[in-house]
Amino acid sequence: MQNDRDNGADRESGPSRRRVLQGGLIAAAGVGVGSWTSAASASVRPDWWRHRPFRRPGSLPYPSLPTGTDTIPQIKHIVIAMQENHSYDNRLGMLRRFDADGFRLGFNGLPLNTNPYANGDIQHAFHMPTTCQNHDPTQEWTQSHIQFDNGRNDGFVISGSGPVAMGYWDRSDQPFYYSMADIFPIGDRYFCCVLGQTYPNRRYLISSTSLGMIDDTEPALTDYPPNGTIFDRVQDAGLTWKDYYTATADTPYPTIALYPKLYLENIGTRAVPIADFFTDAAAGTLPDVSLVEPNYDTQSEEDPQNIVVGEQFAASVINAVMSGPEWESTLLIWTYDEHGGYYDHVPPPPALAPDDIPPDVSAISATTLPYNGFHQYGFRVPMAVISPWARPRYVSHRVMDHTSISALIEAKWNLPAMTYRDANAWPMLDMLDLRRPHFLIPPQLAQPLLDTDPSALACNVTGPGVIPPPGSVTPPP
Repeated sequence: MQNDRDNGADRESGPSRRRVLQGGLIAAAGVGVGSWTSAASASVRPDWWRHRPFRRPGSLPYPSLPTGTDTIPQIKHIVIAMQENHSYDNRLGMLRRFDADGFRLGFNGLPLNTNPYANGDIQHAFHMPTTCQNHDPTQEWTQSHIQFDNGRNDGFVISGSGPVAMGYWDRSDQPFYYSMADIFPIGDRYFCCVLGQTYPNRRYLISSTSLGMIDDTEPALTDYPPNGTIFDRVQDAGLTWKDYYTATADTPYPTIALYPKLYLENIGTRAVPIADFFTDAAAGTLPDVSLVEPNYDTQSEEDPQNIVVGEQFAASVINAVMSGPEWESTLLIWTYDEHGGYYDHVPPPPALAPDDIPPDVSAISATTLPYNGFHQYGFRVPMAVISPWARPRYVSHRVMDHTSISALIEAKWNLPAMTYRDANAWPMLDMLDLRRPHFLIPPQLAQPLLDTDPSALACNVTGPGVIPPPGSVTPPP
């Protein structure tokens, strides 16, 4: 995760983002019961979203049931597998499903989507020359807002990302992901939480707020969300959790270290090596909630990594769950933390701010406005639900973000919400069919590209190819 960066004067320099955590850590050594209960036993009411009451932090999904009540007994384990830094269009825009909102295609089967240069030239969306990246895309707060351009989504090329923002990969580059998205339910209105970098978006994943963080800045040792994290909620209810991760020289800490107190209290007990995940999955001893993290130096798919390595890692995690003895009671969510500076054509809609903490813009130019702050989703990212209880070949068009993951955990075990965002987030229930398991026998998914074509690693040496490719730029009409 070391390469999120801005362009020009704001470009990061120095150590990796994960290493930013190191100094501080070393130094420290009401919804009615009927709505969701019916969803748990059958399918969710299609008009639930319009008729739901507004909820507040601390409220229960089912106020008439005790905290900790298991409302979805079919599922015993929830696994979160979050990769890094790619938009929906960048990875799934060429899925070619009529019911999924990807690229708009011309008669030649190629995307019609474009973005302008400052001089008026037009950059067309293009297939990336290789599976390697060129170290240019940026998702920093200011640059993400330039890309957003008040909902026009026409600032990607003129932002620090440049023309590579319009690159994409298709089925030939990532056969495992596309076969997974063919079979299991995906969301085409699943947004990241913030128009910003990894740290704030991953804070939202675990606490439904970033406490004002907008970019990859060092968290204070005293930072802690007033209502705790989703792991605190799980633990307080007598449930179990683990964060499985890889410690490397450049990225030594897991996501929970974004709240140093949480990491320091759980290192070695609930924050454990990634190898333990594969052992636990094979033994049928996964905890109630798992966060599974890649090696952020090589497997996260972040620029400038080769994406085939990350696909192979994600496939190993998903296959470990599907082949494990507790597959019939497990639900895995696959997603990405944010868009990585890559283009997406769907403008992110307004969002409910999680709390009254404003964006901390003190570290950026005084002339840079906070815009609408945390009343705004970030760009779309890929998301799929893998479970025997998943709805086959379904596309959810409901607006969701990472706090929907917390909302699902809260809905399952009737846990109190942490912030306004998760309290009112859609908990993914339309992506499940809890009347019967459609995938009790796991489907056969395509092999990751790297398993069948080791030559996909060649670009690690030869480079990402010519970006933008010849012929992909045209003069203005």
